[in-house]
Amino acid sequence: MQFYHHPLSLQSQQARMALEEKGLDYWDYSINPLKARNLDAEFFREHPNGRIPVLINGNRVTRGSLGIVQYIDKFDKALGGDKFDCEKSLQWQRKVDAWDPKLFTLSATPPKYLQYHSRFKRQVLIARMAENPDLANKYHAKLHDMHALEELLKDTDAIQANREHLVGLLEDAEAELAATNNYLAGESFSMADVMFSPLLARIELMKQEKEMIHTRPHLMVYWAKVKTRESYKVCIGKYSKGLGKINLLLSSVLNVVARTMLKRY
Repeated sequence: MQFYHHPLSLQSQQARMALEEKGLDYWDYSINPLKARNLDAEFFREHPNGRIPVLINGNRVTRGSLGIVQYIDKFDKALGGDKFDCEKSLQWQRKVDAWDPKLFTLSATPPKYLQYHSRFKRQVLIARMAENPDLANKYHAKLHDMHALEELLKDTDAIQANREHLVGLLEDAEAELAATNNYLAGESFSMADVMFSPLLARIELMKQEKEMIHTRPHLMVYWAKVKTRESYKVCIGKYSKGLGKINLLLSSVLNVVARTMLKRY
């Protein structure tokens, strides 16, 4: 299997945790959207809008974390064995997938950084259109999507609704964990937890854990337990702090700044 992702992409973290939890072999290809590598023609031509994650297994191409997680869980026995509620797990997977992490992340990012990166991406798109006229319509559609997102980030009601959606998920998780004392869908770690765990990691990345996690005692215990899992350490932990995080972000920032200064998009 070929897996296209990026370590800081929440959806990529979900899909990769699923692969690790099931112990499946895969070729790991990092596509860095911070450097706009998802807009490179070779990748963009094959994958609509340059979105990650993507999993390719033979002739089958599966896109998006929910589709990949559910596809992976069909290999051999479902994650969690017979110690979880399958229907409840599916409900949680869909609930988490319905929340938009991009709006949460970008709305908490300083505007000057967003504007700088947005200008960089626009220049990359213009350059790619000139190099690949056959993809002009797709690149124009991407520009349109970027503009729509920028307008959405000006909508305080949409940002508040997104935050309330997240808080609702956390409240539901706290209530579920209070009832089961283990995991979201039962006694064992299932794909519901695979989808949910990176959401908590994103809250930590945005430094909002004191308000959102530490105020919920059952969620705190659950999160500490998730962090002991090998899949968390491989997919999230090594990039969440220290040198792993610094190296990942610094290389991206330096790449964008250098290409902007040299006008080599």
